[in-house]
Parts: sequence; structure tokens; C-alpha cells
Amino acid sequence: MRLEIRVAGFGGQGIIRAGLILATAAAIYGGKNAVETQSYGPESRGGACKSEVVISDGEIDFPKVTEPDVLIAMSQEAYNTYVDTVKKGGTLFLDSDLVPKEKVTSHIRVFRVPATKIAEEAGKSLVANVVMLGALTSITNLVSPKSMKKSILSTIPRGTEKLNLAAFKRGYDYGKRLLKKKGVSEN
Repeated sequence: MRLEIRVAGFGGQGIIRAGLILATAAAIYGGKNAVETQSYGPESRGGACKSEVVISDGEIDFPKVTEPDVLIAMSQEAYNTYVDTVKKGGTLFLDSDLVPKEKVTSHIRVFRVPATKIAEEAGKSLVANVVMLGALTSITNLVSPKSMKKSILSTIPRGTEKLNLAAFKRGYDYGKRLLKKKGVSEN
């Protein structure tokens, strides 16, 4: 089993941290092998940014994502750049408020999560990345909720634990509601 996940958006959205949280959840708390790579533009905020995670039961001989099984698009630019790279039968998560223009994509499952809006309701838009990880966890079962929560707590700045766990729960619950709406069975 080798799964490739790409998280993309712009600087300041916690894209890199989301990848680190996911890789840590899989490797440290989930018992799998995982590697995270990242790239971002010269701007610290507002420039293009991506984090790529490969999760595997075996050794990972190539750390780059070539055809993601899962794409998390947190901006229109990220969506436009990477939507066509998602593997047939793959899954796309997009922040529905920040990706208003979509192409017809019949070869992948699409989950629209208003992550930024949910994060604002939780207290701060900065935790939209964690909201999206909550939805990812409930919909894909890539890692367990317990592993993800442990990873969040070990990766975030001190003093933000309550906010981040609330954001994760809101995203997780939203993902469960999306599954019920789509009539998708939970694994």
C-alpha cells in the first residue's frame, strides 16, 4: 500500500504544518511509514505553497508525489494547478469558499468543505488546515482520529491545543455529515 497526498494552497494557511501533522499521525502514532516534502514560493504569506505526504506499509523508495490519491486544495490557484493530477478514483477535498470555480471531474470523488468558514466559527481562520484534516480523517480513514489528535497536540504551538482540537472535531463531524449526504459507507 502506497498513498500519495498533496496539500496545496498559499503561504499563511498552514499548508506545511498540515502535511507534517498528517505524516506524524501516520508514522509516529499510526505505525506506518511516511515521508513529507514541501515547497513554497519566496513570499512568506500569499505565495503558492504545497506539502506532499507519502504513506506506505512498506519502505518508501521515492519520497515525491507524482499522482496523488488525495488532493487538498485550499485555494483556487492550488485547485487549478493540481486538480488534473489526481489519480483516477482519487479524492479531492477543497475549501468551498476559496475555490469557487470548479472543472467537471467525473473520475474523482469531490468533498467540498468550507474549512475557512468553519475555522472562523471555531475561533480563528488560522486553523482551517486542521478543520480540513478532520474532514480528511473522517472520510478517508488514512489515519485514526486518535493518531491525528496526538499528532496535532505534538505539532502545534503551546496554548493553541483547545482551539486546534475544536477545529479538528468540527472538521471531523462535517466530514461525517458529507459521507451521509453522499450515501457513502464508512469503512
